[in-house]
Amino acid sequence: MSELNRISIEEFKESEKLPLVVVLDNIRSQHNTGSVFRTADAFRVDGILLCGITATPPNREIQKTALGATESVSWKYHELTVEAIKELKSQGYIIIAAEQAVGSITPEEFKPVAGLKYALIFGNEVMGVEDEVMNLCDYCIEIPQTGTKHSLNVSVSAGILIWEIFKKYSIEQKSV
Repeated sequence: MSELNRISIEEFKESEKLPLVVVLDNIRSQHNTGSVFRTADAFRVDGILLCGITATPPNREIQKTALGATESVSWKYHELTVEAIKELKSQGYIIIAAEQAVGSITPEEFKPVAGLKYALIFGNEVMGVEDEVMNLCDYCIEIPQTGTKHSLNVSVSAGILIWEIFKKYSIEQKSV
C-alpha cells in the first residue's frame, strides 16, 4: 500500500472529500452496490445514500466488489429515495440524475462549481430513476452511447460520471 501511495482508512475518514454524495435508488445487484463503494473510495466521494431495495453493508455480496470500501466510505440508508433527496436539497445539494431523459445534458456540458455540493443519483437497473425523484432533480446527465444497447451497467455509469465530476472539480479548484 505504501508503494502505491495509498492512505489508511483512518486517514481517508479525516481527509478532504469530493463534495459529492452518490444516491443509489433501488439498486438490485449487490455487486453493483459494492462496485460503487469502491469507486467512491477511489475518488474520495463524501458518502453514499442507499435507498429502497438497495442492500446495505455488512453484506458478503457487496464486499466481493467493494473490497473493504464499505469501511472507508460513509453511508446511510433511506427507505424512500424521495425523502433522501428532499433531505439533501434542504442541505443545499444540487441534485443530478444519471438518466436518459428529455432535456438531459452530456457529461461534457456539466460544469461543477467550487463551493457547491452535488448529489448524483443512479437508478434501478431496469426501471431507472423513479419519476418522483426525477421531478426533484436540478440536472439530468446522460452518457452518450453509439452502440446497439440502450444503457450501461449502473456501476459503469457511476465510474464514468464520478470520474468526470472528480476531474472537473479538481480542475475547477485549481483555477480558483
